[in-house]
Amino acid sequence: MAAETSNAKMTKATMGDQAVMRGTGGETHQVAGGDVPVLTTSQGVPVADDQNTLKAGRRGPSLLEDQHFRDKIFHFDHERIPERVVHARGFGVHGSFEAYESLSDITTADLFQRKGEKTDVFVRFSTVAGNKGSPDLARDVRGFAVRFYTREGNWDLVGNNIPIFFIQDAIKFPDLIHAAKQEPDRGFPQAQTAHDNFWDFASLSPESMAMIMWIMSDRTIPRSFRTMEGFGIHTFRFLNAEGKSTYVKFHWKPKQGLQSVVWNEAVKINGADPDFHRRDMWDAIQIGDYPEWELGLQLFDDDFADKFDFDILDATKIIPEEILPVKIVGKLTLDRLVDNFFQETEQVAFQTGNVVPGIDFTNDPLLQGRNFSYLDTQLKRLGGPNFTHIPVNTPKGTTVRNFQQDGHMAMRNPVGRANYEPNSWGVAGGPREAPKGGFQTHPTAVEGEKRRIRVESFADHYSQARQFYVSQTETEQNHIAMALIFELSKVETLAIRSRMVSHLLNIDEDLANTVAKGLRLKEMPKPADAAVKPRTDLEASPKLSIILNGPESFKGRKLGALVTDGVDIDLVKALKSALEKEGALIEFVAPMVGGVEASDGTWIEAKQKIDGGPSVLYDAVAILASKDGAALLAKEPTAKDFVSDAFVHCKFIAYNAPAMALFEKTGMASDMDKGCVEMKAAGDVASFVTLCGKLRFWEREPKVKPI
Repeated sequence: MAAETSNAKMTKATMGDQAVMRGTGGETHQVAGGDVPVLTTSQGVPVADDQNTLKAGRRGPSLLEDQHFRDKIFHFDHERIPERVVHARGFGVHGSFEAYESLSDITTADLFQRKGEKTDVFVRFSTVAGNKGSPDLARDVRGFAVRFYTREGNWDLVGNNIPIFFIQDAIKFPDLIHAAKQEPDRGFPQAQTAHDNFWDFASLSPESMAMIMWIMSDRTIPRSFRTMEGFGIHTFRFLNAEGKSTYVKFHWKPKQGLQSVVWNEAVKINGADPDFHRRDMWDAIQIGDYPEWELGLQLFDDDFADKFDFDILDATKIIPEEILPVKIVGKLTLDRLVDNFFQETEQVAFQTGNVVPGIDFTNDPLLQGRNFSYLDTQLKRLGGPNFTHIPVNTPKGTTVRNFQQDGHMAMRNPVGRANYEPNSWGVAGGPREAPKGGFQTHPTAVEGEKRRIRVESFADHYSQARQFYVSQTETEQNHIAMALIFELSKVETLAIRSRMVSHLLNIDEDLANTVAKGLRLKEMPKPADAAVKPRTDLEASPKLSIILNGPESFKGRKLGALVTDGVDIDLVKALKSALEKEGALIEFVAPMVGGVEASDGTWIEAKQKIDGGPSVLYDAVAILASKDGAALLAKEPTAKDFVSDAFVHCKFIAYNAPAMALFEKTGMASDMDKGCVEMKAAGDVASFVTLCGKLRFWEREPKVKPI
């Protein structure tokens, strides 16, 4: 028993107000004693280590005999019925994946064998922390799960829009989600981490610091599902026909470039349209503007893994693209909406353990735990072992043949007398093994003591957090600081605020000072004790910036045009024509939802009434009014909000001369900048649409957001 649970190299560490013990991998241990009771399993067995799963060797695979982990994750998986515990709010879409080339030299996975091969897919996007009824624009990680219906079975690439995670070992997943979800004694806050429990957990778990930088960035408030990246998170293996292993990390790159919103905008979108992301995806597919991503791979061998600065099994680390470029190998296109939301989106059962021949796992302890947890979860959510009989979960590219039978809601059973093997019944005896074409596990040597331990190579918690921060533009760095200030301002326990700043001092001193000033901390804390001294020599990775990897045009985005009776019809026609040529959309907003009568008597149908179509719903805006119409808008509060919000959110704004009356009423007239373009005639429209190709007019932000 001692060999199984011992972690003799624990040392003392200080994190702000908290004295803790630290394991060899830098993980936090809090030890019972005095008035602090002993943690036990649900059977009352004392727990020696609640931070690490039981592994075979220091970097070995997790062991099935780990009853503490199974007890903990089993109970967690069954906490909610029938709603998902995490990723409850989702939106599913059908499509296809097309391979650009054959990858037969590195993998036998069938979907990568032939150039031009198309494979049906089902993709589910989701938020993580919120319940089913929560809004789309919560600051949260987004799930990005892809099911490939291959000729050799279903492969589920179950990832997120962020390439790393909060924790390094799956045994901590229940604690993470408990801390992030609404607090149990009050049932709120919903779909947000701006509360004591989450930041208490994070501030006592330094392994979360890199992820904290990511979730406080604009990555967690994406403009749409269509404009965010996706990642497989973990390191997997490809296996070729000779059994040679190649490590692989999966990336989805949006064809429309990375785009996000700003926080004040996200808050208002949630009020104006809590289904904003769902509606955006629905509308895009309905009009034939099919969302596309390219699949990229980071491929490497053991020699690279051994030389890389960080452990490739650590799910809180990335391999920067500047060090290991992403190889683009195929395209994902989403082009069909579900027939029934519940039947498909709610009942789809993704599992990280669903891999096909040619793809294999590594010993990443978070991945190993997910492989157990996902299957266990589906058994509870979907009523029993036959959830694969539900159409969205049934393989399409192949026929299922096995001896599994009966059970709750069985839709198919073996035909004939054979329901076992080996048997004597020849062809009538059913399916048999396929030693050459069947799934193979890469043979890896496993040795070492059975121990609950975190390997030392996992212990650097701050270096990549710093690298992510310094890779952002000044605008994005400011957003991270403002997000931290906002979130921590909702934390009532001052010691937790201070403790988080103590971690930020190990990431970037300027960031820590900005946050401390924003929180008005009376005393600057000492830096939190670091298990490994943070490195400051990691080079910035421009690929980590949204702004530096944004769209190249206004294609696929939407302009909101606020119009009134008497609007210049030539301007309207020119604007609409230029946007259609660009592949963008225009939506008319009017004082009354029926529409307006233009200068030539033409009737312009409106999509939104002004108090139901705020500017937060659009990527750019135009205010095109007649003199009388502008005077009317100047008296309407929602019209003033329309223009002032667009200005504060750094959007590009087009206007005609009469619209100045509205700007003057809002106090904006003297602050107009190069992001505000007057359209004097139809010829001015094209240059404005080109200007809108940039994400935002970020030069405005320091002037409109001084605090």
